[in-house]
Amino acid sequence: MSAMKTINSIGSIASFAGTADEALYVALDEPDEWLSFSQQRDQSHEWESRLGIEGMHCAACALSVEKALKSVHGVLSADVNATSGRARLTWSANVTKPSDWIRAVSRAGYRALPAADAFIQDDRRKNQRLMLWRLLVAGFCMMQVMMYAMPSYYASPGEMTAEALNLMRWASWILTIPVLLFSCGPFFNNALNDLKQHQISMDMPVTLGILITFLVSTAATFEPTGWWGSEVYFDSLTMFVFFLLTGRWIELRMRDRTAGALDTLMRRLPSSVERLRSDGNFERIAVRNLNVGDLVRVLPGEAFPADGTIMLGTTSADEALLTGESRPVNKVVSAEVIAGSYNLNASVQVRVDKIGQSTRYAQIVALMERVAVDKPRLALLADRIARPFLLAVLFAAVGSAIILWHVDHSRALMAAVAVLIVTCPCALSLATPSAMLTVSGALARSGVLVRRMQALEALTTIDTVVFDKTGTLTEDKMKVGAIATGVSLSEMQALQIAAALAQYSLHPVSRALVEASKKYPISDVNLEIANVQEVSGSGLMANSIYGNLKLGSEQFCALDNALLNDDISKVHLVSEQGWLASFEIVEAIKPDAAAAICALRDAGIQVEVLSGDQAASVTNITEKLGIKTYTALCTPQEKLARLQSLQEQGHRVAMVGDGLNDGPVLASAHVSIAMGQAVPLAQAQSDFVVMGGQLAMVPHLITQAKRTMRIVKQNLIWAAAYNAVCVPLAVVGLLPAWLAGLGMALSSLLVILNAARLSRSSVIVLGSV
Repeated sequence: MSAMKTINSIGSIASFAGTADEALYVALDEPDEWLSFSQQRDQSHEWESRLGIEGMHCAACALSVEKALKSVHGVLSADVNATSGRARLTWSANVTKPSDWIRAVSRAGYRALPAADAFIQDDRRKNQRLMLWRLLVAGFCMMQVMMYAMPSYYASPGEMTAEALNLMRWASWILTIPVLLFSCGPFFNNALNDLKQHQISMDMPVTLGILITFLVSTAATFEPTGWWGSEVYFDSLTMFVFFLLTGRWIELRMRDRTAGALDTLMRRLPSSVERLRSDGNFERIAVRNLNVGDLVRVLPGEAFPADGTIMLGTTSADEALLTGESRPVNKVVSAEVIAGSYNLNASVQVRVDKIGQSTRYAQIVALMERVAVDKPRLALLADRIARPFLLAVLFAAVGSAIILWHVDHSRALMAAVAVLIVTCPCALSLATPSAMLTVSGALARSGVLVRRMQALEALTTIDTVVFDKTGTLTEDKMKVGAIATGVSLSEMQALQIAAALAQYSLHPVSRALVEASKKYPISDVNLEIANVQEVSGSGLMANSIYGNLKLGSEQFCALDNALLNDDISKVHLVSEQGWLASFEIVEAIKPDAAAAICALRDAGIQVEVLSGDQAASVTNITEKLGIKTYTALCTPQEKLARLQSLQEQGHRVAMVGDGLNDGPVLASAHVSIAMGQAVPLAQAQSDFVVMGGQLAMVPHLITQAKRTMRIVKQNLIWAAAYNAVCVPLAVVGLLPAWLAGLGMALSSLLVILNAARLSRSSVIVLGSV
């Protein structure tokens, strides 16, 4: 009865805390607040929101939160990851509001807050401090209880009087009360919520084990002649509570480190910034009140609040976490700056060009949050077996008690407790996501974003890597060389017409044309362009006063080969009347390309190049890099056909490209990798995005994927072996309760510590690249 009162009192405290959060929940119903943690889908009433969930410890907890979210009318989908403590849901603003689904999570016994909310960090620190206090109380009481229990273990028969033994037991009982009322609070609270929701999580068998042990020991203390026997287990109870809390506390710290890259990214934006007023003075305003076109002053040590252009001053910026560039980047007038990067040297004035979800910083955060809730195939399998596993644990505990009841009632009860405590689906459910999240966080700190967790597993089987040439093997920034024109246009006019089309494309050649046109003054050429269409992998076409224009390859422009010099890479401009101009494109091989190709070959991986460029240009690049298999003048359809041909031959193919062109090829490859900073991350059709464009990251990704899967397999083997050995021992009563608690804590802890090795290895390897 007293134990049930304890559970109910803890539930009341949780209820009071939930009432205190009510004002925060209602505030989140304001549409102006949604953009801080949500994205609207295609101007519809559907929103995708990201949440941080507090209080989850295992896969069953994540399933409980998912169930609570999906039960809300208007929530269209929900995904929850217990390891990262993140949730992603899609909901209709016409049907529900954030307070509805946050309350649903609260009713299920957990706490939800917007993922970008500063309170999440405060809550985590408070939870860690509270968990540490629970651990310290359990540890202190455990040592005192052990001090009172030891004499009864070592005393010879008749050496201790019955009164002395009774006194020791009463002292142990009193010292166990704080452990039960305070230290065991999280277990009891979650078990009570499980009962309310008619579900089961890892804390249910733990709570049953604690209560059975306490009640049996209490009964033996008050009435040692009863059927329950005269043995007390206060030392075992306090010991396994201490071990469980130790494991949970270390697990909590390690999980924070696992999700550290995402949290660090989300805290990079400043809360306020100085904006120029109409009277020429600066005022400090909240970053969310910025508008495109505002002029802001960013001081040394502050982060840039938005994507923008420097209008006054020079400085250097730290973009390491956003682009993978470890060295400071010099920034002068007209240079672009990225939201979330740090101003290092001097005060500068910046014109705001992009704000909110349109910034590259917001796109990076959105991708990392998506990864934080993504579940690999093995993790989904572990989630599916978590709840049936827990039910089997309960049946095994009952079966063990029944089998041993006729031998010794006390031993039967303790065997049931050991079964409840020792079985640990946590290790199984943590085996895959802990490793995957650790390596994705380490890669993110190195400038590589993982868009799809399943791709890490697929990357281990790759035997062929196919590269695009332009902007992938070659430098992202090309240059325009010689310009040939017809009699009707000058070089400047031809370049400005071509740039007017090229500004609608992100292809490296298009950017080179736009950049080259800036050195000429604005002319009287009519540059009105309409109905611009980009034909992927071929070129651009549009309507103008010159008629229908085309800018692209010789095949796209339908030019006679006799007019061309095939030894030089060119892009051409034609109208309905015929050829207007040709532009020589000069490109350089990336400095790390040769080393990356060599590393892939050394790993036994075939390398191939598929390019839409001219044969001479492709041959020149592949010969310098030692690539023997290549195809030039490929249309996107021909690239796709070649990729499918490789797959039909049994090859596992990874495609490395610019992330925008060749969409069908990237989508059809077993693994796709987008290179370069110019890729709009929300549009990139790839599994990985290398933000700095370093080719050395391709072999490193494959190496890290293989190491990750080795760690995952080690974790799964350990978790399965642990349960296979310990459960039978517990069922037959050969495993004491305190040792069961230690085993359960260590099983989860070893899985997380093993996964943490990936973070260290990533840093070492990256440092040597």
